[in-house]
Amino acid sequence: MTLETNLIKRRSRRTHRVRNRIKASRTPRLRLSVYRSNRHMYAQIIDDETGRTVVSASTAEEALFGAGKYAGNKAAAAKVGQTLASRATEQGIKQVVLDRGPYKYHGRVQALAEAARQGGLEF
Repeated sequence: MTLETNLIKRRSRRTHRVRNRIKASRTPRLRLSVYRSNRHMYAQIIDDETGRTVVSASTAEEALFGAGKYAGNKAAAAKVGQTLASRATEQGIKQVVLDRGPYKYHGRVQALAEAARQGGLEF
């Protein structure tokens, strides 16, 4: 087994472990899913019962950051969290559960979550 294969398997296990904990909680809340790449941050609120994305925000949106700008830092992640929270409150969404995926609750993921909390979302 190569190193890459092992890393992919561990990441997949970690993602499934986090997602299964969320599903096992049996809360009727929507899920705030976070994805980060080296260059951008993406966040969306998903209704798992219908399988639809209700609200989304990302640093790749030209309206937020402009075209082609580097947005892989904590300040950009916090801006995404604030934008997502404001869009969610417009839709009447107050409570969500954080799905951090395979990422640690640290750095950009933490900045996004805290900004969303300050924007009015409850985790």
